[in-house]
Amino acid sequence: MIHFNIPPYLGNEIENIKKAIENKKICGDGEFTKKCNKWLEEKTGTPKALLTTSCTHATEMAALLCDIAPGDEVIMPSYTFVSTADAFVLRGAKVVFVDIRPDTMNIDETLIENAITDKTKAIVPVHYAGVACEMDTIMEVAEKYHLAVIEDAAQGIMCTYKGMPLGTIGDYGCYSFHETKNYSMGEGGALLIKNEEKIEEAEILREKGTNRSKFFRGQIDKYTWVNFGSSYLPSDMNAAYLYTQLEEADKINNDRLKTWSHYKEGLSDLQNRGIIELPFVPDGCVHNAHMFYVKAKDLEERTRLIEFLKENGIQAVFHYIPLHTAPAGIKYGVFRGEDRYTTKESERLLRLPMYYGLKEDETEYVIDKIKEFYR
Repeated sequence: MIHFNIPPYLGNEIENIKKAIENKKICGDGEFTKKCNKWLEEKTGTPKALLTTSCTHATEMAALLCDIAPGDEVIMPSYTFVSTADAFVLRGAKVVFVDIRPDTMNIDETLIENAITDKTKAIVPVHYAGVACEMDTIMEVAEKYHLAVIEDAAQGIMCTYKGMPLGTIGDYGCYSFHETKNYSMGEGGALLIKNEEKIEEAEILREKGTNRSKFFRGQIDKYTWVNFGSSYLPSDMNAAYLYTQLEEADKINNDRLKTWSHYKEGLSDLQNRGIIELPFVPDGCVHNAHMFYVKAKDLEERTRLIEFLKENGIQAVFHYIPLHTAPAGIKYGVFRGEDRYTTKESERLLRLPMYYGLKEDETEYVIDKIKEFYR
């Protein structure tokens, strides 16, 4: 069986976890949490990065820092994971969905302005497959209407838009280190903060509403409860697992890009003949090979292709069910404009096996079986 995903493992993770245990501090903000934060800050140039228990929690923190409140509206694509919407629904906001671009599966930046009302508070672009949304246009719209921009860059670490790391362009950026991501700590995420004036507020929010972070830095002689907050700190053992991979980030990235390119080259003939469609990366965008997908003709063909690959020992899977069609999406959100592509394109998309360490002969086998199906 060729699995769809195998979590990254380099072999030295256990040593770092052991070191975290020997440090006698396995809760949040230990040695490895700080090392991960520093790595993210240096890699992306963000003023502050804070490791969190998940990308979901990073997005919830961003919603709180943006003062999202009941009655507010937040614009995002419907083609995304539920966490993107949940973070704002929990604050009482209405989620406003707009259509996607069929080429990148990202939010259609030209439709955002028409979805804005006097209740709109934020825009949440989702960088699907690590390919950037058209951020120049999105930031121009946000500036014109004084809206916050929270980048869902769950899949976007090591990716850039016109040289700018994803997650650093908007007011906040949210990364995921879930086991399905390029770099993993099992469950985990990170919040990137652009405005330095928001850093202390974010630290307090993440530390259960206390100024404990300032206490540990020696800036105050005791800490206390100063605002609302929650516990968004991951265990330092999880951070130890992640840091091993961040130290070898380029190695993992290059391995995935090699697999991605192999798929692209091997399946290009089917695309050239108009049988399937392959991922599109616009000029100015650098991706991280988070996923490789093909688009079949329609839902029926995709279903048959998934079953054929399964019969041949290949685990290939579809992705998001558009949120605006889900029970909670109908309850908490609204789709503005026409659904020209969101449902149609989501029903065609099929993700192929993609992970660090996927062997070249395995990739070739997947390519051969897809070609066999279409023969």
